[in-house]
Amino acid sequence: MRFLYEDESFSFEALRAAGFANDGGSDLGEVLTTLRNVPEGDEDAWLREWKRTAQRVHAIGSAALAAGHRVSAREALLRASNYYRTAEFYRRDDPAHDPEVKALSTASRETFATASTLLDTPVEAVRIPYQDTTLPGYLFLVDDSGLPRPTVVFTSGFDSTLEEAWFVVGAAAIRRGYNVLAYDGPGQGAALREQGLTFRPDWEAVVTPVIDYALTRSEIDPGRIALLGYSLGGYLTARAAAHEHRLAALVLNDGLFDYHDAHTRMMPPFLRDWVESGRDDLAVPVLELLKQVSTQLRWALRNGVWTFGATSAPDYIRRTAEYTLTGIAQLIDCPTLILDAEDDQFFRGEPQRVRAALTCPNTLVTLPEAEGAGEHCHMGAMARFQQVTFDWLDTTLSPTA
Repeated sequence: MRFLYEDESFSFEALRAAGFANDGGSDLGEVLTTLRNVPEGDEDAWLREWKRTAQRVHAIGSAALAAGHRVSAREALLRASNYYRTAEFYRRDDPAHDPEVKALSTASRETFATASTLLDTPVEAVRIPYQDTTLPGYLFLVDDSGLPRPTVVFTSGFDSTLEEAWFVVGAAAIRRGYNVLAYDGPGQGAALREQGLTFRPDWEAVVTPVIDYALTRSEIDPGRIALLGYSLGGYLTARAAAHEHRLAALVLNDGLFDYHDAHTRMMPPFLRDWVESGRDDLAVPVLELLKQVSTQLRWALRNGVWTFGATSAPDYIRRTAEYTLTGIAQLIDCPTLILDAEDDQFFRGEPQRVRAALTCPNTLVTLPEAEGAGEHCHMGAMARFQQVTFDWLDTTLSPTA
């Protein structure tokens, strides 16, 4: 499915930005007018135009807030947050030291933080103890009654941010009577950009402190905690659930059995062999050539080097070898929903591998292209993804289940 672009990466990211309109993350007209000035594959124009739109909408939100128009301010600031995130997306030459990356990501966080104080339901910015530091998070609550409620713990993926959680699952959960505890883990959002924390394969070391924190909150029902993983989070949360047994349910959107396989099976066999055997002298020139003709590959390799703390593209690819559920999946003991996108360009076939390896009660749901839900993580079909997920959770977490 193509949206506005033939370039697969630009199409997907445009759809992602537009698809968050369901819960206030964008306005279709703003998306269309922004992207009509962005040619195919032009990353500089992408940043320039999204930044321009983000700043314009940010100004609308700030003016509305100053004038006391709470709802208008909230709506504009939520959109601005998503637009700033989108603007920063392809800026990956040296993101750890790029002032543009810092400025855009900071603006995305700050506009969302202000918008969150204007929501109709309680939101609390939290710091979750982790090793010798803390992880940033948000606790989105159904109400201020203090009553314990079923809660979704949201783990994002390879390039998503804490603030994105509201558009993916937060608003939908609140409407259905669920709290959401979302966080940036190592390699994600502010934990990466502000603290320099990079991904780790043993994600139970991240989720267990998050669950420890959740259990200190009286608003969270300790017997009805569901862990939801988004994109790469589909591996991270499955790995964590194999070792963290205080979960009532697990949702993988989408299922990911082996991150390394998902990368290397798209490579020519000779290139895969060079990377895996450490022949970087041969692999690097080929990867550089491929990066020149593929926006998606260029972005993925550069983002991977940054988020994994790697020294080169081959080093990043080799590091992904630890991200596998081999010998681990059978340790998951809570009911598990595995989502699958029919036309997933990243993880095709991986949800089926997860299901085959599980021994716990599990359900596999493939959402088709014919419903507009065939893209990775069902981008552009958030309502359908949310409906399937929460209908399953309603049944699974029911006291009579």
